[in-house]
Formats: sequence, structure tokens, C-alpha cells
Amino acid sequence: MVLGVNLRDLVPKTTVSLAELSGRSIAIDAYNALYQFLAIIRQPDGTPLKDHMGRITSHLSGLLYRTSNLVELGIKPIYVFDGIPPALKEAEIKRRMQIKEEALIKYEQAIKEGRIEEARMYAQATSSLKDEMVNDAKRLLTVLGIPWIQAPSEGEAQAAHLVKRGDADFCASQDYDSLLFGAPRLVRNVTISGRRKLPRKNVYIEVIPEIVELEKVLRTLEITYEQLVDIGILVGTDFNPQGVKGLGPKTALKLVKEYGNLENLLPHLETARFPVEPRKIKEIFLNPKVTDQYKIEWKTPDIEAVIDFICRERDFSEERVRKAVEKMLKGIKESREKTTLERWFG
Repeated sequence: MVLGVNLRDLVPKTTVSLAELSGRSIAIDAYNALYQFLAIIRQPDGTPLKDHMGRITSHLSGLLYRTSNLVELGIKPIYVFDGIPPALKEAEIKRRMQIKEEALIKYEQAIKEGRIEEARMYAQATSSLKDEMVNDAKRLLTVLGIPWIQAPSEGEAQAAHLVKRGDADFCASQDYDSLLFGAPRLVRNVTISGRRKLPRKNVYIEVIPEIVELEKVLRTLEITYEQLVDIGILVGTDFNPQGVKGLGPKTALKLVKEYGNLENLLPHLETARFPVEPRKIKEIFLNPKVTDQYKIEWKTPDIEAVIDFICRERDFSEERVRKAVEKMLKGIKESREKTTLERWFG
């Protein structure tokens, strides 16, 4: 599922394996990843994983095992957490809450009627990330030695900023909004690669990481970065979810190229309705709230602190957790040896 702006049909992508990203640093949209873990990691009836106190742990499970896999491959993750959303995002937040409430009613009905597989599907749409869950995620990353950054506003904007500054090689998200925030390189399917079952079908597909390069997108579509932002606003973003009625990505592209920019085009679009002036939406993407006050440092995991937290406090299997951390240590050791060799022979 793609939230945010829908540019799927427009942007050229290059598929890669996770192994090909070895040695690269990736700024991961933390909320995007945690929501994926909350949706996917559930019991057969759709109930999330919980500890003995009834606290949800699905997100911690996903965070630990996926991060362990990435580090084992020599990938250096940096998790970027959302701050205060722009006021214009309020309508989208309310819309998502309404979808969750409707899904919860359908989930409870399906459970009552014994439609377990359907119940699981509805349950995935009810995921909600609470402050204490975010704090637990940050605590886990800290003891794992993985850097995390608190963005002042949108996590994707901050992740894009890291790549623009050269502090990360890629930003990772399922959404394409990173491109509108000017991310030079976006990688999708990092936190959910592998085999995935299609909803309502007994069919599994292989989810493979995809790289999208902003420069290549602009060159292929023969547009400027600002024109890409204009297309996003026409199609619909988190700050104007409806977009322009009846306007898809390909038509938006054609019109923006024809008229040059959104300002010139708008007088010709009778169906265009925006919550505020489009230039205010554009400003969020062109000049987002970001910070340069961060420190990126990867450390050796504190295995006993990890065990104390997620095994003794959150009921994880100690054997499985130790194996996951050992995989990380192996990856760190191999990465260090490789770096030393490259320095020696470089």
C-alpha cells in the first residue's frame, strides 16, 4: 500500500537486492517502518503481539529482526522519527483515524462471525502508533547501537535532508513523498522485502527493493523538480489528500508540461479545490522544517541491555534475540574488516 503522493506509474525504478546495498547508509522513515511492522506482524486472527502486561510488541519485533538483517548485510540504518506535523496535515490525519475506526468495527464483526482471514485483513488497517510505542522503539535502537534522529516535523523531509547533505546514501520509505522533499535517492521495500501474501488471495509475491533517483525521474519525465512538486499537489499529497478530482498522475504530468507550472494551469482547471493556496502546500516541500542538529554514530550493540529490555520486560525469546544480535555483530565485524582492507588497498 502506498500512502502519500501517488507517483507509482510515473517514476522509473531500478530493482536491487538488499545485499547490493551493503556498505551504504540508509535514513529510514521510522513511522513508515513501524506502521508496516504493526500491520504485518500479527497473530492469525489479526491480534498484534503483546507482552504479559498487554503492551503491544509487534513494532519492536519488526524493528529488531529487520534491523538485524540489514546490519548483517553491512547496511547502516539511521531511523528518522516524525516531529510535529504541519497544520495542513490535520485533515489527512483525521481521515486516517476515520479509516482505522471503520476497520475496527469490521474487524470485530468478522471475528464475531468467525471470518478469521478477513478479520486479519481489517486488523492490519487498525494499526495505531502511541507515544509509548515510539519511545520503546527509540530505546531499542539505542541499546542496539543504531542511530536515530528526531525530526522537527516530517520524518521524510529530514531523511531527504540527510541524503542531500551527504550524511546518508539513501532515504527509505514506501511513500514517494521523499522525492517531493528533494531526496536525491529513495529506496523502497527495504523494511518489508521478502515474500508477502496478497490480501484475500492464497498468492505470495516477492517484494524486492527499488531505487528511485530524483535526477533520473526529472530527466525521464523532462520536467524540473518544482514541476514534480506541482504534479504531486495536483494528484494529492498528505497536505491536500483529495488532489484535483478526476486527475491522475499521467494527465497531471501532461498539463504541467503544457502550462509550465501550477500557477499558470490553475485558471484552466474548474474542478480544482484546495484547502489553502497551493503555494503554501508547495512551500512545505520546497522549504521543509529540518534540523542540522544531529549526530550519526553506529555503536556495538549492548547485548545484555537488549536482553534486559525486550526479553525480561517484553517477553521476547532470549534465544531468538541473542541470535539476532549475534547476526548484527557478525555484520559489523565483516563491515569493519572490509573497510580496513579498502583503506589498505585503496
